[in-house]
Amino acid sequence: MDADHTRRRLSPEDRRRQLLGIGLSMLVEKPIQDLSIDAVAAEAGISRGLLFHYFPTKTDYYDAVIGAALRRVMRNTAPDEGVSPELACEQFVSRVYAQIERRREFYVALVFGNGTIAVGGNRLESHRMTVARRLIAALGLDDGVAPVVHAWTAYVEDRALLWTGSDPSDRVALEVDVAHCCKALDALLAI
Repeated sequence: MDADHTRRRLSPEDRRRQLLGIGLSMLVEKPIQDLSIDAVAAEAGISRGLLFHYFPTKTDYYDAVIGAALRRVMRNTAPDEGVSPELACEQFVSRVYAQIERRREFYVALVFGNGTIAVGGNRLESHRMTVARRLIAALGLDDGVAPVVHAWTAYVEDRALLWTGSDPSDRVALEVDVAHCCKALDALLAI
């Protein structure tokens, strides 16, 4: 890193963004619980103490990094507004597959870490419920089906992880898997 980059004075908001960006880039390589605060501070060209000026505790920093990562995933997988429920379902499933295929290691580190994310509560649960609620709205469903849609998002995630982890020559066509996932949601909702 050049001296200009490490010595640059940033506004508080720019510094927070920089620290979150560093955390996100490191999250690609390791689970959140293995992220070194000292390494983040060194990468930013600041002291560990100054990092804690922006994020009062290590947990606050980890929560902010996880939150930023989950917001990125949410943006990348959200169906377009105003499309039919069928197309919204297809878009969501296709985009989950694309997100995981494009950034598989990042996604696995984010969601699973070394087992479960234990920082600041159960983030995995909250992320899936946020996704479920967004889908319920996009599909025009009643809020009472939240547990079913919540479980289905985990199913889609697992299928996408299996699909992206397999050899491309062994994969079924993406459209076939997307259609399967959408039919699975219809079947679950019919129960």
